[in-house]
Amino acid sequence: MRLRLEFTTEPFDLDEPPRHAVVAREVVEGGTLDAVDVGPFGNTAEGSVDAVVEAVGELLRRTLAAGATRVSLQVNVVNAVGEGGA
Repeated sequence: MRLRLEFTTEPFDLDEPPRHAVVAREVVEGGTLDAVDVGPFGNTAEGSVDAVVEAVGELLRRTLAAGATRVSLQVNVVNAVGEGGA
């Protein structure tokens, strides 16, 4: 099964990325996730169940420690085995 993670961290700062946003980017770009897309108002990444679950735990721990006051996330199944997935 393959999953897609979508998330944002708050508070927002339109002038420069806050520390928690930089940390979130480090987590998704430094792990085993792929199809990573980091933007100012939302971020997405894809991977296996294990990779996404591991990334979510790391994302929550590190962004909250870096000053995030809210982390919103959604996880969706992209495809499952037998449905064109691996």
